[in-house]
Amino acid sequence: MARILILEDDTTFAQILEGFLTKNKHEVTLITHVKHALKLIEEKEFELFLIDFRLPDGTGIDVLSHIQNLAITTPLIIMTSFNDVRTAVKSMQMGAADYITKPVNPDELLMVIKNSLSKNDSKSLIVKDIDTDFIRGKSEIADKLFEYIALVAPTDMSVIIQGESGTGKEYAARTLHEQSKRAAKPFVAIDCGALSKDLAASELFGHVKGAFTGALNDKKGQFEAADGGTLFLDEVGNLSYEVQIKLLRALQERVIQPLGSTKQIPVNVRIITATNDDLANSIQQGEFREDLFHRLNEFKIQLPALRDRGGDLELFINHFILLSNRDLERNVKGISAEAKALLLNYDWPGNLRELSNVIKRMVLLSAGDIAQIHALPDEMTIAVHQQTAPGSSFDLKAVNEQNEKTLIRDTLIRVKYNKSKAAKILNIDRKTLYAKMERYGID
Repeated sequence: MARILILEDDTTFAQILEGFLTKNKHEVTLITHVKHALKLIEEKEFELFLIDFRLPDGTGIDVLSHIQNLAITTPLIIMTSFNDVRTAVKSMQMGAADYITKPVNPDELLMVIKNSLSKNDSKSLIVKDIDTDFIRGKSEIADKLFEYIALVAPTDMSVIIQGESGTGKEYAARTLHEQSKRAAKPFVAIDCGALSKDLAASELFGHVKGAFTGALNDKKGQFEAADGGTLFLDEVGNLSYEVQIKLLRALQERVIQPLGSTKQIPVNVRIITATNDDLANSIQQGEFREDLFHRLNEFKIQLPALRDRGGDLELFINHFILLSNRDLERNVKGISAEAKALLLNYDWPGNLRELSNVIKRMVLLSAGDIAQIHALPDEMTIAVHQQTAPGSSFDLKAVNEQNEKTLIRDTLIRVKYNKSKAAKILNIDRKTLYAKMERYGID
């Protein structure tokens, strides 16, 4: 049983969810507005957030940002229509545990909740074991990637791993560690995107009792925990400027100073960092220190997007079917030609993570031993149809309309669906905005 906060403005749908989840032994709290949710999150403890993407006074991203600012690690699941699935994938890149599309399938919802809760139960900043459920692929681009890993792994060079969200950056970092001379020592992974400014310094360098409000005991930092081994900093670009200064000093002088202490502690760690951002652009904007970037960027590894991995996609599909059969106690032996064509033609913006989720859903919803296309999300069919429509790539009018639709939707999200503000930003009148929203099917 878990304590679940549901944020959904459709009260009928919310009550259906409440009844279903209560029947499945969960304790549910319903709320309809972002403002009330933010206050309640600060007052009560929940084990899971089930949040609608579009709400009367904001979006699910507002809630996600709020819990991250509070350094709350409770998993958050975004509920969305298929029209907003790209935004839902983006929310996972920002730290959401998962997303689910409406209309919600009950079995799928239970699976997503179970997965999110189990991930949170086992969540730790210290990662000890290689994921044996991962395969490397057999394409030329995969071979080149692992050649680079084998080349740099035995050294002590700092490595930046760059790639889109879901491409397997943490797995690449752990592989580097396992193939290094430090393999017998700890591998410590920190998600910098989930740390607030104050928490980041404490996690990295530790603190002494009384260093700040809430510091009731001395705490060893992750630099010390990784001593002799490897420290992996995921989404390093999210560290505040002040923490970047402390990190640079730790790397240059090989010592750390816990918060509130005058004691300097020698450390010997190898640093591997990862980012899906362009740190060079962050440097130009004054958000990331150039000297720290050069210290971290002794060697760079670029992870390919799934859509660029050729025949590896089919290999990964079969691999994830095997894993899903095992986890869900199913016996899917194959995929219909129609479903397979859809999987192979989709562009996978969420990469391996999205593929794993889609295949798990497909296996769950397949009654027989051959998975059919109806077990795949509707948004995939729509996306592939848009990609492969005759002349779509060269139809200037269609491209412009798609760009306009995306701009309008992104602007509305940014201003929390205040149409007056959106019209002003877009330099059009409200009447024109309403007409375009109706034309493009934007709610």
